[in-house]
Amino acid sequence: MKEVKLAFVGFGTVAQGCARHLVRNHEYLEQAFGFHYKTVAISDPAKGTLQNENEGIDLSEALTLIKKGSRLEGLKGRAGLSSIDIIKTSGADVMIESTWTNLKDGEPGLSHIVAALENDIDVATSNKGPIALSFKKLHSLARSKGRYLRFESTVMSGTPVLNLHDFCLAGTRITALRGILNGTTNYILTEMATGRSYDEALKQAQELGYAETDSSGDVEAFDPAAKITILANALMDAELDFNEVEREGISRIGIEDIGEATKNSKRLKLIASASRDKEGRVKAGVKPTLVSDSEILAQISGVMNALQISMDAQPDVTVIGPGAGGDSAGYGLLSDILSIHRLRIME
Repeated sequence: MKEVKLAFVGFGTVAQGCARHLVRNHEYLEQAFGFHYKTVAISDPAKGTLQNENEGIDLSEALTLIKKGSRLEGLKGRAGLSSIDIIKTSGADVMIESTWTNLKDGEPGLSHIVAALENDIDVATSNKGPIALSFKKLHSLARSKGRYLRFESTVMSGTPVLNLHDFCLAGTRITALRGILNGTTNYILTEMATGRSYDEALKQAQELGYAETDSSGDVEAFDPAAKITILANALMDAELDFNEVEREGISRIGIEDIGEATKNSKRLKLIASASRDKEGRVKAGVKPTLVSDSEILAQISGVMNALQISMDAQPDVTVIGPGAGGDSAGYGLLSDILSIHRLRIME
C-alpha cells in the first residue's frame, strides 16, 4: 500500500476539519480505499510551521495542541520554514491549501498552488481566490505537469458539486446553473421573512457566527460571485472574469420587499446563475430574485445552499446541502484527497 504524504498549508478551521476526518476515519480509509497517509508538514502563520518528512507529524497531537492555544513547534520536527520552503522540500504528494481567500489577487494561495504544481505535487484547496481569479492558468499548469488540482470546497463546502459533475454526470454538457451559494445571505433573508429587519437579521447572523464583523463579502455578493465564476469556468468551460460577473447584494432589501414577495406567493432569494447566450458565450450574475413558492429554491432556508444543474442529457439535477462550516468544508477537502488517490491508482 503506497503511503500518501500530505502537507497542510493553512491550518485554520477548514484544514482542522479535514484533519479531524483523517484522524477519526484512518482505519476505514485504509480498508475501504487503500488510503494510507503520513502528514509531512503543516504551515500556518498563526499556529506555526513544522516539517517532519521522515517520521511524520501526528495529526491528533497537532489538533490537541491547537485546541489548547499552543503552537505547532511543540511537536517534533523542523520549525521556521516558510510555506514555500515546505512545498519545495517536504516531499509531499498532496498539498492541502486552505489559506485565507483573497479576491483581489488570489495571494498567498495562488503562489502556493503554483509552487506545488511546479514541484509535481497534487493540490486539494478550499481557497476560492486562486480558483476564481486564475482557474484557466492553474488548470493548464496542472495538466502540463501531469498533476491533479481539486477544489470541491470552494463552492458548496462539503456538498458535492464538482465531484458530482466529474464522476457522476460525466458525458453531459452543462447548459445552465442556478442556485443559492451563500449561506449567510440566505439566513438573513430567511429571518427577514419572519418579520426581522435587515439590521436585526444581520446582527443575529453575526452573533451566531454565520457572518463576519465585516460582512460585505457576503451581503454585497462577492462570495457567491466568486463561486458562480468557479462553477461556470470549471463545469461549462467558460472564460469568465470574476470582475465582470454582474453582482448585486442584499443590503438594500427592506422588510417591505419581503412582505410584497410573500403577498404574491414568492420568496426573495440571492440567486447566482450562469447560462450560454445564442453565440455560445457564458454569462453569469448574482442578484436578489423573486422565486415562486412552488420552486425548490424557494424552500431552501437558513444557511443551506442549493444548486440546480441543467444539462443536455437529462432533466435538471438539484443538489442541496450545507455551504459552510469547518467539518463540512473539511470533508470537501477529504473528498478531493480521495479523488486524487483513486485517480492515481487508476493510472
